[in-house]
Amino acid sequence: MNAFVLNRHGRMVFPSNVMPELDLSTVETLAKLDSVIRRDFETKAPTGTKILEKVRAGRYSSRYALMRDLALNLFWVNRFSITLYDKRPTRWADVPRERSDVFLPVLEPWEDGSAKVAAVESAYPMLPAHWNPAVEDRIFGVLFDVFANRKHHATALPAIKPTVGEFLQQPGALTFRLTHYDPDYPVYDYADILDCNEDVPELEALHRWAMVLHNQYPWDRTHVELAEAASLADDDYVVALHPRNEGVRAFLRRLRSGVQRRPATPARDSQPPTRPFPAIDVRRHFAVPPRLESLAAVHGDQVCSNDDLIRNAAYNWSPMSADHIRATTGIDQRRYSSLPLEELALQAAAAALEKAQREPGEVGAVLVCTCTSSRLVPSLATYICGQLGIYQTHAAYDLIAACAGMPYGLADAARILQEVQRPVLVVCAEKFSDKIGNVRTSRMIFGDAAAALVVGVAADGAQSDFDYLQTYASGPAGDVNSILWPNPDFDNNITVAGPQVKAMAGRYLAQMMAELAALPDPSGRAGSMLESVDLVVPHQANKTMVTDLAQQAGLSPDRLYFNIATVGNASSASIPLAIHDAVRDGVITSPMRIFAPGFGAGAVAGYTVMRLDPAVVAVQEQPSREHALEGDSATAQHIARWDPLRVVG
Repeated sequence: MNAFVLNRHGRMVFPSNVMPELDLSTVETLAKLDSVIRRDFETKAPTGTKILEKVRAGRYSSRYALMRDLALNLFWVNRFSITLYDKRPTRWADVPRERSDVFLPVLEPWEDGSAKVAAVESAYPMLPAHWNPAVEDRIFGVLFDVFANRKHHATALPAIKPTVGEFLQQPGALTFRLTHYDPDYPVYDYADILDCNEDVPELEALHRWAMVLHNQYPWDRTHVELAEAASLADDDYVVALHPRNEGVRAFLRRLRSGVQRRPATPARDSQPPTRPFPAIDVRRHFAVPPRLESLAAVHGDQVCSNDDLIRNAAYNWSPMSADHIRATTGIDQRRYSSLPLEELALQAAAAALEKAQREPGEVGAVLVCTCTSSRLVPSLATYICGQLGIYQTHAAYDLIAACAGMPYGLADAARILQEVQRPVLVVCAEKFSDKIGNVRTSRMIFGDAAAALVVGVAADGAQSDFDYLQTYASGPAGDVNSILWPNPDFDNNITVAGPQVKAMAGRYLAQMMAELAALPDPSGRAGSMLESVDLVVPHQANKTMVTDLAQQAGLSPDRLYFNIATVGNASSASIPLAIHDAVRDGVITSPMRIFAPGFGAGAVAGYTVMRLDPAVVAVQEQPSREHALEGDSATAQHIARWDPLRVVG
């Protein structure tokens, strides 16, 4: 449900943004559920009374503004039924009385409902259209039909509904009665909702909302009233509620059992290290000088533009525009992949080995840097070994250092190289598109990509391509947990706490800059290592944030290279992907010294200072979707050459 899909118009759609689903596996109490519901539905939604007040005060500037409030109100009205229950109109005579998993809603009449409906009906035609009058009228018709036929008060809706037996024991309790029910009453099917297509992104999102809300009432709303049990006839239809899935059933069982998880142990106050951790001077510390033999990258094959995000605005998002996203993040688009993470990583690994002209028997170790792998056993690194025909290595393991993945991976590769003196394959790969769900800030930032580097032994008498390697980790618990996946508080999707991340990145950048300013230039040409750097290729976290922090740390923007505008934040893959793009775009045309700092989840950070020869980069154009799905031809041929039994394509 969290992944993107392409509709028949070729547009990207995020079903979870408009069809709410809650992951109840980590919800133990009604209080926790209430917190989630308030955050996702109630905080942004105006009540009917608030809508009436705004109409009377003339505070709606356009028809769109009024419709958006109507939709948010209706999502809030359905906050429990849409997330926990299926609504099934059933003859009263056929409703089971004794089952523990069939429920009836208990409802209160909507106070001043007719006045609120009349106010909206009279206000709408007096307001100006925001974009397209005909389209807005069409959407309003769907929304207003639902809003105008509401019978019940939204505030008094408990999450846990009574069973039919419990309902019958409540004298005077009211529930829905359908005096007529047509099982063929038209509703929108899944394809209709996905294929919704409007020229204006904001209207496309609102139209999808309206379709989903229409489907919450799959009956003629004019034939609905509130009735007591005693007045229900056998042929009357009531709206029986059934748990949507086994997750809801398990949640209800947990509530009845009263069993709760033990609270987590509170974090201690953090203490700084007793002395600094110096950067690794590669030439002094390592007898075997590491050399960068190749670098390859694989971009996501699907463009997700800022307009695509607006087309998919979720019911729990604050209003924003494509320009707002660009201004706050520096991102115009991010790239998603139709391939699974394993295939992204495999393509990058094969391309890097092809560029380095290395065979599987020569590889000494495989390290995969990723924070988005769902694979635990076997590790992604060992999976790649098996797929590429690498019979045995000294080591193959996954390394979770998030956005500092490349510095961490290269540091480990340099250490392993001392032992095995054989090429080490470092793969940095991430697939965020299916781990974001409807989390707004994460959807604005993250993308999918993979990159791979082959680190080998420098020729006799040759200097290492790497000057300094440095890694850090940890900080206050708030920093460590500032980026979480899975986050149980957000349906196990990935979340980012912006202020904490910015503070952490600023702290690390200042520390890195101070270290580089104090380190000598190995060539002796400049006064310090910092002065000798030709280009800074930072982790592509957020262009606006990183540029501001770099300036505060003393780096001018013209020394920084960014590709985040077109690919988004690909975490561990972001730095090598940016290096690849800098070569592809002609920014790096000759060997130059690069400072590559990374920082991110887990309060980890690190940097690499290295000399990059653009000749080692396997430059690839960004693939079309069909090209990516078929597999890069050179990569496919290389894999097939290693393993004749593997079927490619």
